[in-house]
Amino acid sequence: MLFCICCAPLFLRAQDNLTTTVVQRYFSVARRNLEEAANVMPADKYGFKLTSGQMSFAEWLHHSAEDNYADCAVLKGEPAPDAAKRPVDLKEKSEVIQALKESFDYCVAAFDGINDRKVLASPQMTYSLLHIAVHNNEVYGNIVGYLRSNGIVPPSTGRRTAQKSGKQ
Repeated sequence: MLFCICCAPLFLRAQDNLTTTVVQRYFSVARRNLEEAANVMPADKYGFKLTSGQMSFAEWLHHSAEDNYADCAVLKGEPAPDAAKRPVDLKEKSEVIQALKESFDYCVAAFDGINDRKVLASPQMTYSLLHIAVHNNEVYGNIVGYLRSNGIVPPSTGRRTAQKSGKQ
């Protein structure tokens, strides 16, 4: 038992379990869900809000992109790029989708330069890595209501339904 406890950090470091799990299991899934949701929402619904006090569908996606740049800049050890400073008033579907995709690509590039040892050595890096996964999943959870309110099946639900019926 003592041997396993002493060797566990070596195995975790060698496998980069935290980084790999966050990226593959959480970030990649959230990215897919958000990009597919952005594509299925009609362009004329990008200004849609569930209530007047909430962000529009486009604002949620822009919010995700902004946070992606902020968190992934920490992982890269650099200031957030100029792309992070895009105006909040992006409303055109194509512009919003492009901004979102570019922010995800920026994060993928950041992941190439990290490993568990580097991430766990800094509380800011640990927070940023975990926040990328958690925050994008939270954003997706919010916009699911926007899709459903417009009669659109969310991408994650559509995939599960297709999988259960053997269509995927």
